[in-house]
Amino acid sequence: MKRINILVFLIVLIGFTQCKQSPVKYPETKKVDQVDEYFGTSVEDPYRWLEDDRSAETEQWVKAQNKVTFDYLEQIPFREKIKNRLTELWDYETMDAPFKKGDKYFFYKNDGLQNQAVLYMQESLEDEPQVLIDPNKFSEDGTIALGGISISDDAKYIAYQLSEGGSDWNDIYVRDIETGEDLNDQISWIKFSNIAWYKDGFFYSRYDAPKEGEKLSGVNKYHKICYHKLGTPSETDKVIFENKEFPLRNYSADVSSDEKYLFIYETESTSGNNLYVKNLHENDDFVKLTTGFNYDYHVLDHVDDNLIVVTNFNAPKYKLVKINVNSLDVGNWIDILSEKKDVLSGCYLADGKIIASYIQDAHAKLEVYNLKGDYLHDIGLPALGAVYGINSDIDDKEVFYSFRSFTFPPTIYRYDMDEKIAKTYFEPEIDFDPSVYETKQVFYTSKDGIKIPMFIVHKKGLKLNGKNPTLLYAYGGFNTSLLPSFSVARLIWLENNGVFAMANIRGGGEYGENWHKAGMRLNKQNVFDDFIAASEYLIDNNYTSSKKLAIRGGSNGGLLIGAVINQRPDLYAVAFPEVGVMDMLRYHKFTIGWAWAEEYGSSEDSVHFENLYNYSPLHNISSNKDYPAVMVITADHDDRVVPAHSFKYIATLQEKYKGENPVLIRIQTKAGHGAGKPTNVRIEETADKWAFAFYNMDVKPIY
Repeated sequence: MKRINILVFLIVLIGFTQCKQSPVKYPETKKVDQVDEYFGTSVEDPYRWLEDDRSAETEQWVKAQNKVTFDYLEQIPFREKIKNRLTELWDYETMDAPFKKGDKYFFYKNDGLQNQAVLYMQESLEDEPQVLIDPNKFSEDGTIALGGISISDDAKYIAYQLSEGGSDWNDIYVRDIETGEDLNDQISWIKFSNIAWYKDGFFYSRYDAPKEGEKLSGVNKYHKICYHKLGTPSETDKVIFENKEFPLRNYSADVSSDEKYLFIYETESTSGNNLYVKNLHENDDFVKLTTGFNYDYHVLDHVDDNLIVVTNFNAPKYKLVKINVNSLDVGNWIDILSEKKDVLSGCYLADGKIIASYIQDAHAKLEVYNLKGDYLHDIGLPALGAVYGINSDIDDKEVFYSFRSFTFPPTIYRYDMDEKIAKTYFEPEIDFDPSVYETKQVFYTSKDGIKIPMFIVHKKGLKLNGKNPTLLYAYGGFNTSLLPSFSVARLIWLENNGVFAMANIRGGGEYGENWHKAGMRLNKQNVFDDFIAASEYLIDNNYTSSKKLAIRGGSNGGLLIGAVINQRPDLYAVAFPEVGVMDMLRYHKFTIGWAWAEEYGSSEDSVHFENLYNYSPLHNISSNKDYPAVMVITADHDDRVVPAHSFKYIATLQEKYKGENPVLIRIQTKAGHGAGKPTNVRIEETADKWAFAFYNMDVKPIY
């Protein structure tokens, strides 16, 4: 009898062992003898050859890495069930807040599983909407995406941008709205461009065509503003504004609602700008309104030749000022809305009034003022959440906006400025019961004693036993504020008794420019400390344990994840560094990377080199630490954060890490930094991430 029991035990043990995968055999990545000198420090860069992401050798490496990754993922028994459930959840109608131009309304809508949202038009809110642009018809696989659009004041034409394969590069086309036919106008090599209509054409921003082979990785230089007149070849477009003395500056144009003033925004990083103004009626020269790049300036419009400008000039939490075009000196600027405790995230004009959107402890608050700055009333919101797409005109009495929160799907409201009433205009129907979940906001203490806010979402009645799968997300940079938002992808996590946490760490803009500065350049370690402290809070308060804690972040957030798993790998079971900035010594040498030097500092400066070298994810991978399971996410057409960052990082991690946890890279083809990614690709990528996470945390999904 004992022999039989032992035999049964051995069979069960063998069967259980076979359910787990064998250690991953990674592709061999060749090394080259590349050493760079930085102020007396020699830095090896053996995978430099992977920076050539268009070479045949790199292409073969990508295929080999993807084969290993997808072979691993395909063996996860519940991967397909997660994908099926995710597809069910994703299949619901979504809509963006309508906006009005001329006498027509425009809005984006996705029926559910369409790869790209469709742009609709209707003559009135009671009319049947008509399809204006359906980007799903531009490519069979959904990889051509509709970017920025601009509609002429008479609503006769729409200029629209298309990007292919997720690239930041766009082409501009023009369509006759009444006939639905495209004109012959087409403009190429568009990047980081607004489209501002003026008379029978528009202003836009562009670069010269890149050199052969440098389209996706070459440094972007010599941005300029041009004017295109409809019906003329783009080659004859007149350059309106450029500065060849400063090749690493960008420019965008806007025009006042009455086409009297042209505004040019000049930037040399991701924050701060110079503002130029030109009277188009008088054909005056440009007047430079500001000096230096220390502050942000954004013109809403003008009222009786008074420019209405949102700025953080001498106001780290932003304010609204009035600048008369006849007395532009800063001493004559008049505050309309002075700086206050909450951060002014944006202002909008409607019915001769101002709608001010504030951030109050990382959630939205709407207030209404007259043009003199007198407070009138609040616009009530249904929960702690975020407001997106506030669309209005200074003469309109109706305002459309979208509200959402962690368990509040994006809902469109139509607000009547006279009645002071918001009515639901569109409410999605989704297979999700928000009443089952709860959201709380906590304030935890970081390493240096600073209090950091964090949202925590989970099912009601959750047992705080340290056994819950938990996903922690953050960004921490570029003055970007993370407010409560709805994610259908995240519902998989919550359905499986998971906890979602979002930390509003320093480097963001939740508390204004000072909060941002506390996490940039030489203060970057604060960002990592804040995130680590959030992780420790979740563990110490028994939401989870280090064996059940997954972390993710994208772009600057990918840098965050790469840095913290170098510094505290013991805290985490799974990590997703997505499209991350991983090589902090060379990031500025690709595409638009030079613009981030204000945020990070540059390795070309000795002080900043030491700081960057001390936390750079690529350069701090250890051969004697036990890393969590890692799945790096990137794409072959990412020309924002070029995939070489992720390529070199994973090659180094696979070389140095000696433990048993998988360290893989998932490289999406025909995709970029994230914008315009087709729905089917987003579903597949999300299913792979959650399957990888649950599998490596020994969590069995309910499906």
